[in-house]
Amino acid sequence: MALVPIGEGEAEFQGRRMKGADAGRCGLEAVRLHSKEGISLLNGTQAMLALGSLALLDGEDLAEIADVTCGLSLDALRGTPRAFDARIHEARPHPGQLASARHLAALLEGSQIRASHKSCRHVQDAYSLRCAPQVHGAVRDTLAETRRVFSIELNSATDNPLVFGEEILSGGNFHGQSLAFAMDYLAIALTALAGISERRIDRLVNPALNEGLPPFLAAQPGRESGFMMVQVTAAALVAECRVATPASPGSTHNQREQRRFREHGHDVGAKAAASGELVRMVLAIELMTAVQG
Repeated sequence: MALVPIGEGEAEFQGRRMKGADAGRCGLEAVRLHSKEGISLLNGTQAMLALGSLALLDGEDLAEIADVTCGLSLDALRGTPRAFDARIHEARPHPGQLASARHLAALLEGSQIRASHKSCRHVQDAYSLRCAPQVHGAVRDTLAETRRVFSIELNSATDNPLVFGEEILSGGNFHGQSLAFAMDYLAIALTALAGISERRIDRLVNPALNEGLPPFLAAQPGRESGFMMVQVTAAALVAECRVATPASPGSTHNQREQRRFREHGHDVGAKAAASGELVRMVLAIELMTAVQG
């Protein structure tokens, strides 16, 4: 990517691949690099931050969607919204938990399905329903912390060395450890969001747990498998989320031990972005099963 602005490399324009030197045809002129501008295109935390920021925006959407799918699942499973009572969450006031509980309570307000089974035999719902504010809320708090870290990075100088007046100082602001930790934390949180969603999906299709709904939500139980395989798919997606071990603590030796502690931020960023896509599919499956329920 850095080659094209200086008139080298290759790029695609209007469906045709061309050399960077031909960029003039697109109305662009090659950039003449000045002092330190070349390394600013190649070094630092920019790519990590770009990957992480896209994953963060996806995660913030998914946290909202997860509350919606949970609300639908709760209704389908004849659950109670009492666990979302504000007094419970004010007694443990994590900001994300409070926000998720408010959202779920608002979504379920006036539910006609809830009104039809107030004399339900259950004292309390399963964790995947009752503890949604605690889990979804922890994800929201993780997203908030990630946004805090990224906001600082977006407004930082990551060049090296840095020039302060007449003084040139060599340091390590190009190191992305804080970003790598945040992105691993983000991927872990998104995996939990997928995990609790899959447990709700399982309750919706499992005839032993789905409160009298047809087995596997099949229109003709026994003659068709209904939503059996979508639950299997969701379980596989969650397993895929869980496979990647946190990479941010890791390091490899290179360049004669000069750079012997690396944060693997690009790898972590790519993993966080991939996690978002997997979680989106799990929540889509829950949305389908909850609506069917």
